[in-house]
Amino acid sequence: MTTLRQLFLANNAQTTNFPLLLEFERAEGIYMYDAAGKAFIDLISGIGVSSLGHGNPHVIEAIKQQVDKYMHLMVYGEFVQTPQVRFAEKLVSLLPENLQSVYFTNSGAEAVEGALKLAKRFTGRQQIVACHNSYHGSSHGALSVMGNEEFKQAYRPLLPGINFIRFNVIDDLPLITGETACVIVETIQGEAGVRVPDLAYMQALRKRCDETGTLLILDEIQAAFGRTGKLFAFEHFGIVPDILLLAKALGGGMPVGAFISSNHIMGAFKENPILGHITTFGGHPVCCAAGLAALEVLINDDLVSGVAEKEMQFRKLLVHPAIKEVRGKGLMLAIELENFDLNKKIIDRCIEHGVITDWFLHCSNSMRLAPPLIINPAEIEKSCAVIIEAIDYYTN
Repeated sequence: MTTLRQLFLANNAQTTNFPLLLEFERAEGIYMYDAAGKAFIDLISGIGVSSLGHGNPHVIEAIKQQVDKYMHLMVYGEFVQTPQVRFAEKLVSLLPENLQSVYFTNSGAEAVEGALKLAKRFTGRQQIVACHNSYHGSSHGALSVMGNEEFKQAYRPLLPGINFIRFNVIDDLPLITGETACVIVETIQGEAGVRVPDLAYMQALRKRCDETGTLLILDEIQAAFGRTGKLFAFEHFGIVPDILLLAKALGGGMPVGAFISSNHIMGAFKENPILGHITTFGGHPVCCAAGLAALEVLINDDLVSGVAEKEMQFRKLLVHPAIKEVRGKGLMLAIELENFDLNKKIIDRCIEHGVITDWFLHCSNSMRLAPPLIINPAEIEKSCAVIIEAIDYYTN
């Protein structure tokens, strides 16, 4: 009989020649379980998605209730659909007053695409500034503002008029000019290996955008919803973007993204031409119901307040001569090791011993740590013990 793994390799599109090929039958809390019942601690939350862990009952109940009412009705923006309206209302209530208009998409990459279009349409400019080592998604526009040539050279030509600056380097900010429609920046760089910018840099970036009439797009697709110890990562820096990008944890495990701006800026999509941005499934009612439920859990259970303490526990336990640095903010961390080969061996051994972790696209010698925010001290201790044992195994 053909196995599920064989069918996966035969019929599901592959993106590498060496997929992990792990098979899971169910997931609950911070754990995923294979067919034999072996539990694996999920230390990466499906790359920042499952911040509440797997199978949150409030989120599941919201999904079930919405499925019983209706699913897709119409392309986004035409019908008044309760899940979309209530979710947007809740998001706006938690954001600064200029972030008042929510455009729901299916993913983070789609939010990037919409935001880039909006900035060009609103400003009437064509130039875009992005950062080296940035990651914003894999669609053509998002790929155009990715700051790693290795991942984009095979797909050129991409969008013209993209200039790159160094992240966290104030001296590069004069490259933002009166010709620049927008600057798109990860508030905290993710795939670069979790790079946290200086307060002075972020404030200087905001000032330079104001001086030149440039829209500041902050990509918090990985960093929002408590991941860094604040509800939104820009709160660490005392600035507010003109356009905010959200996805991943936004949907509570369901696929949804968003770009959020002011009514004034978002209004640019209404005319010349009308329907300036269209999505069929963006803001899907079931996804929005799940997202609202997830946000309610995050707020009502006060999950954000415990993130800083959990970060400190990880940092205290992850001490080893082979660890060059533990970098990041909150539960968005990177463990820097000597090189990719060592990192990959350690990651594979961690997986063998029931701890799922990963590496970064633009920083392959660093290990990713982004566990569900619900992880408890005992689970942190157990996870770190597995990581340290794996490092010992390959370095002693």
